[in-house]
Amino acid sequence: MFVQKTQVLKISLFAILSAFAVEMTFGLIFNSLGLITDSAHALLDSVVTLVLLLAAKWAIKPPDAEHTYGHGKIESLGGLFGGIAILLIAAFFIYEAITRLYSPEPEILPGVLAITAGIYTIGVDVFRIVLLGKSIKKIGGTTLKADFYHAMMDLGSTIVAIVGILLVTTGFYQGDFIAALVLGILLVVLSLKLIYRTAMDLTDIISPGLVAKVRDITQNTEGVLGVGPILMRKSGDTIFCDVTITLRGDVSFDKAHEISAQAENNIKNQISNAKTFFRFEPSWHDVPQEPKIKDIVMSIAGVKEVHNISSYSSEGKIFVSFHVMVEREKNLEDAHKISEIIEEKIQKSLPEIHHVTIHLEPFVAIPEKLKMDGKITKEMIGRLLDEFTEIKKIGRVVTLKYQDVLKIDFDCSFDRHLSIEKVHDLTSQIERKIRSRFKNAIITIHPEPS
Repeated sequence: MFVQKTQVLKISLFAILSAFAVEMTFGLIFNSLGLITDSAHALLDSVVTLVLLLAAKWAIKPPDAEHTYGHGKIESLGGLFGGIAILLIAAFFIYEAITRLYSPEPEILPGVLAITAGIYTIGVDVFRIVLLGKSIKKIGGTTLKADFYHAMMDLGSTIVAIVGILLVTTGFYQGDFIAALVLGILLVVLSLKLIYRTAMDLTDIISPGLVAKVRDITQNTEGVLGVGPILMRKSGDTIFCDVTITLRGDVSFDKAHEISAQAENNIKNQISNAKTFFRFEPSWHDVPQEPKIKDIVMSIAGVKEVHNISSYSSEGKIFVSFHVMVEREKNLEDAHKISEIIEEKIQKSLPEIHHVTIHLEPFVAIPEKLKMDGKITKEMIGRLLDEFTEIKKIGRVVTLKYQDVLKIDFDCSFDRHLSIEKVHDLTSQIERKIRSRFKNAIITIHPEPS
């Protein structure tokens, strides 16, 4: 697609340069200020087309250490210099047209042959309009659209130049200079617009309506609670959007990424040249207490894990209990200090909670890679648990070892009619029994119905 765009713009550039050369040559030969002025308009279009071509080429150049947003601003810089140059040329032609209006009639006047150059330029303009129109439908692109609009304006200015020449051939001597004056004023307006637009682009101006559109699209994305500051800037064809969004405080990183990806796609669907970046802010409003408590507890130094969070109310008061895991080497005094910090922070952050009960547990870090240890067999576990008549069968036993840590995982069958509460009590007793035989053991029991 990039190759197609540049090929179309190259053809358009060569076509308009040929029109500039023909109009300038015939204008000088036949002394037609209108043709010379229109050739300057063609030159302006050539500059703009060249800038668009360079922009299309530089648009795919990746950002580097000095241009983290890419190289799109070169387009604006080139347009600014080109606009200033054409403004000076247009001012000269306006001066020349006014001077010639009050000067004696020259010996050489543009005649019917001068119209040939105008007709050639009209043919070039029509060719460009058809070429660019078909290309826009096929491959799209803002650079092609910009060149298409310039081709349309060039067609109009050439028609004005031809009308001026026709007036001269009918005996109205000033017709050519009046056409040049009109075209000069048109060039001034166009060049001033180009200068203003490119200068504003260099100052990172952006449409407030476009910012509002990005805000509305983002706000309407499922999972987004609110939209904060939006920073936008344009570089070449690309619009960069830096958006701050508010998500629920208990949302996981994966879910936050999923929401932001959906918001990015929604923006892209309506603003095709947008490139969006998101910054997240958490909101705990309307979030259940359990995630809030977990976030508070996990933020405290020394806490390794928190689980079994439960809350209940009695006589209008809220009571909370949960299990907190700390390093197993800590003594009771140090572990209790951690629990006091937890209680203080929870009651400060969540004053509606009346009382907090914390169950402290030792935490053992299990490395990802462990060595198999086949010394503990299913028969050994079975003999150790003979006293538990509720056990119907000991299944697969997997034993892993790391330094002084022993990881024992096994399947255990019970009567299918036992309540899960009873099964949980039994597995807790079984864990304690095994741990009394194997110190520093980490045990995972998978209960199955018999």
